[in-house]
Amino acid sequence: MRGRGVRRAVALGRYPRRVIDALTSLVAPIGRLADAELLTGGQFATTYRVTLADGERVVVKTAPVGTDGLLTYEHDLLRAEALVYGLAAQRPALLMPQVLHTDFSRTLLPSDALVVSHLPGVPWVDAGFGPASSDPRTVRAERETGAVLAALHAIDGPAYGYPCGRQESSWASSFGAMIDELLDDAARWSVPVPADEVRAALETHRHVLDDVARPSLVHTDLWAGNVFVDPVTGEVVGIIDPERAFWGDPLADLVGIDPMGREPGTPAVLEGYGPLDVDSPSARARLELYRMRLCLVMMIEITPRKFDGDWVEPHRAAVTANLHAALASLHGRDDVGAPAGR
Repeated sequence: MRGRGVRRAVALGRYPRRVIDALTSLVAPIGRLADAELLTGGQFATTYRVTLADGERVVVKTAPVGTDGLLTYEHDLLRAEALVYGLAAQRPALLMPQVLHTDFSRTLLPSDALVVSHLPGVPWVDAGFGPASSDPRTVRAERETGAVLAALHAIDGPAYGYPCGRQESSWASSFGAMIDELLDDAARWSVPVPADEVRAALETHRHVLDDVARPSLVHTDLWAGNVFVDPVTGEVVGIIDPERAFWGDPLADLVGIDPMGREPGTPAVLEGYGPLDVDSPSARARLELYRMRLCLVMMIEITPRKFDGDWVEPHRAAVTANLHAALASLHGRDDVGAPAGR
């Protein structure tokens, strides 16, 4: 989730023959493999940029082979991604890749695989102009990201919850189940989280979740690494990685685009989106609940994924502080940023 850095291309070179053979078979319905690069920087799937013999480039994405390190909601994520791309196929405003081939048989590979079209542009995090700046390219990218979110949220789902997972008839029930799963995951891996405070916050504010009247399609992970832009103009030209999408409250995407922030998007994002309530007591409480959920995900995943590097502890500290800021707001306290366990 939220790759810790930028996708980098690494030539396959002397990769095992089985990798080349698998990629060759996966793209065979589309064309003949000529070259491939491993794209690093993500923390979930393994992704390759494949060049075909006719010069066309495609992207091949494979799910993790082992499932022991997956959070409960992370099973079958590539199937969810393919489903969202399918919904986007007739909606060009969503700027998502086209699904070219899927292999969910788990016979060619021991995991799911997805082949999609290659997008133009570069990830926003690579473009040389960051979010939340006064650069005109930033303003354009933020405004157009807001417009993409509005188009995405216009798609209604059959129920609340994960497209390929548990679904409920109400958003309150669905969101409550999501939190229960995360707290179970935390207990399974002995990750210290303030479970009692989380449950109390959810119980206190559960009623505001009933203000969500329909299950909208929510990307949940539209940070700058999943937005492709033209580095010269700032135009948004592509949206990727909707594998963590759910049917629920559109406000959750304003947390997903800035996981460590405290405000619901920027003025440019909200301008591009159009009319959206982010200031009512109900909206503010729901935004904090979604920050709470996302922080739990980001805290818990560190342990089963065995993240390492100098970035891990500062990242854990920032996520912990953001979680406690959300809980403090939900409990009406002023001890924002309290340490874990308080």
